[in-house]
Amino acid sequence: MTPSESAKAYARSVVAGKVPAGRYIVLACQRFLADLKRTGPDWPYKYDAAKADRAVKFQQLMPHTKGKWAAKKQLLVYEPWQHFIECNLFGWVRKTTGMRRFRESYEEIPRKNGKSLRLAARGLYLFAADGEAGAEIYSGATSEKQAFEVYRPAWQMVQKMPALRARFGIEQSGNAKNPGSMFVMEDMSKFEPMIGKPGDGSSPHAALVDEYHEHDDDHMVDAMQTGMGAREQPLLGIITTAGTNLGGPCFEKRRDVIRILEGEVQDETIFGMIFGIDEDDRWDDPASLRKANPNYGVSVFEEFLLAQLAQAKRSASKQSAFRTKHLNDWVGAKLAWMNMLAWQKQKRAFDLDDFEGCRCWVGVDLASKLDVAAVVMLFEKDGSYYVVPRFYVPQSAVDENERYQLYVLDGLMVATPGNMTDYAFIEEELKELAARGIDIQDIAFDPTQATYVMTRLGQEGLPVVEMAQSVRNLSEPMKEVEALILSHQLWHDGNAAMTWMIGNVVARMDAKEHVYPRKESNDNKIDGAVALIMAMARAMQAQETGQIQQGFVVMD
Repeated sequence: MTPSESAKAYARSVVAGKVPAGRYIVLACQRFLADLKRTGPDWPYKYDAAKADRAVKFQQLMPHTKGKWAAKKQLLVYEPWQHFIECNLFGWVRKTTGMRRFRESYEEIPRKNGKSLRLAARGLYLFAADGEAGAEIYSGATSEKQAFEVYRPAWQMVQKMPALRARFGIEQSGNAKNPGSMFVMEDMSKFEPMIGKPGDGSSPHAALVDEYHEHDDDHMVDAMQTGMGAREQPLLGIITTAGTNLGGPCFEKRRDVIRILEGEVQDETIFGMIFGIDEDDRWDDPASLRKANPNYGVSVFEEFLLAQLAQAKRSASKQSAFRTKHLNDWVGAKLAWMNMLAWQKQKRAFDLDDFEGCRCWVGVDLASKLDVAAVVMLFEKDGSYYVVPRFYVPQSAVDENERYQLYVLDGLMVATPGNMTDYAFIEEELKELAARGIDIQDIAFDPTQATYVMTRLGQEGLPVVEMAQSVRNLSEPMKEVEALILSHQLWHDGNAAMTWMIGNVVARMDAKEHVYPRKESNDNKIDGAVALIMAMARAMQAQETGQIQQGFVVMD
């Protein structure tokens, strides 16, 4: 069976339910089979089996570089799902030019499913055998160690194959322990690792970006994409496991790919495969392991996965790592409070004018004057709650933080002049809310940082409430926010800064089943989440008492 025949058989088996697969893999296979049937002048692409088979056969001539397969000097042998991915990338071409259709690939695959070796072999094909003069191939990641997870096997494959070096004129620098760049001197093609934030000037024919979930920003991907403008058939290959940063570029890319697979957005140049479990699947069911791991029993073994599952069941601290790395189940923090996929589903477009006459509770977390301050409005309307956040950060902090720069640019944060947050901006915002007729029930604040500004607001007649950020005050509203999200009764406006902060919250339950919002590091801000929980505390208090408490109230 040729690689193309194997790819088609795999797609048919997945769609027929003969191969365990999640929803997004089924959609990818349906897309492939539907495209094979498309004809006519309006469909500019065709499937070229010869080109697909050539690329895959080249890759399968590469040797294993470690483990029992390397000891036996075995070559790579792709499974049908791997044939499917590579045949899609190299088989679909434009009818008019024969150039490749897909310029970008997003693959989300759990650990130990053979992704690094396949990516290394793909990079070598693009480097040496793709017919691109002066090709530049980059293996990119956020750290040297991660970049070499793909590049070192590629270098070692070439070292093990003198016939390959002779056939394509490949020269290598460095050694097996510290591999350097690879070159084809005849046309100055090169293949090398890329770490961190690349500068301008590159002209990639292909970029292989590994573990994209670890990227805090899109600098590397943007640099590679903008540099590909002079190439006729470039390929940006992004491959990753799931992660914990729901506000990062990887989750954003994932969401875009899902929209393509579901037909919400048309983009015929992006290919996507997302292996994982579905929303209704139980993470602790052994059957979920087969569904999420396409190389189950081949490169990732049942005994290993079941042992990892048993550990995750026994230890909450291991649960999130197990779910992200072996099930591709995104969670917001390593001991996450919120189901972030459920949070994302509660995004809805609305503005303040939609809540005329509705009750509003405001939570204010001013934290430190040197960093983010949060004001979160919580509106009640027709039995549901709606969240509208506002964030403020001093310009000096923005200058030193790329994430803040993006949020300010997108209008999601307000930069205040100087090196400290100017609370006057917040004071004026709250006054304007009251002046425009927002029915503010009360404004909850932590006295640690906010007494002065809140005293001023109280003197002007705004209903301020002093609320200490204690377990006693925050535990129940924190549980209520989570419950309302899961029951689809709390909605938010999609502010990416708020999503990032919600995803950063860690919740540890004590012996009395109390929870409290924490963060794993100082870089993981949670101010917006804390302000939301404070606002919910006041909303719950109003529901319980049926009364509105006016004036300066203290909650100890």
